[in-house]
Amino acid sequence: MLFALVVMTIACNEPPPSIPKPRAYPRVIYPEKKLVSFNEAQCPFTTRIPMYFETLKDSLQSGKEKEFNCWYDLYCEELNGYLHMSYVPITSRKQFDGLVNDAFEMADKHNIKASYRQESVISHKDRELYGLIFEIDGPVATPLQFFVTDSTEHFLRASLYFKSAVNRDSIAPVYDYLREDVYGMIEGMAWK
Repeated sequence: MLFALVVMTIACNEPPPSIPKPRAYPRVIYPEKKLVSFNEAQCPFTTRIPMYFETLKDSLQSGKEKEFNCWYDLYCEELNGYLHMSYVPITSRKQFDGLVNDAFEMADKHNIKASYRQESVISHKDRELYGLIFEIDGPVATPLQFFVTDSTEHFLRASLYFKSAVNRDSIAPVYDYLREDVYGMIEGMAWK
């Protein structure tokens, strides 16, 4: 009995086993929402973009794409995301139809993993700015895509990417922050 009492005393003095802490996400510090003009000489449109975006000329152009000199990435290091923009001048009705079809195909590629897709119409007759916004819910590479056009001369397509695995629950606050600014960019856009 004395032996059992000694063993129980020793056993009760050990620290409890460590329990893993629940998974947490890093704190996000949002950059200031000060707007600046996006008015690149080679781009036939203007808009206002948040100052926290770094404007990077698309370096992946090759071959035929070099003729399209208004391809940019708007990169935000603090939020680990970027908006890829590619402008293409319209030269024919057939090309225009192909560009619109490509925009839908790019959005459709995410249907395999998407749980929901919402399409919002862009229509500003006063600026001849028309298009669609695709918001895709689920673990997809580009949760927000859009295209705008005047249907005769200009076509701009853009996609929001994150430089990490897209778990919509974990990036929701960052996505909402960037989404608001992308919608603001579209609202402030005008053809030159």
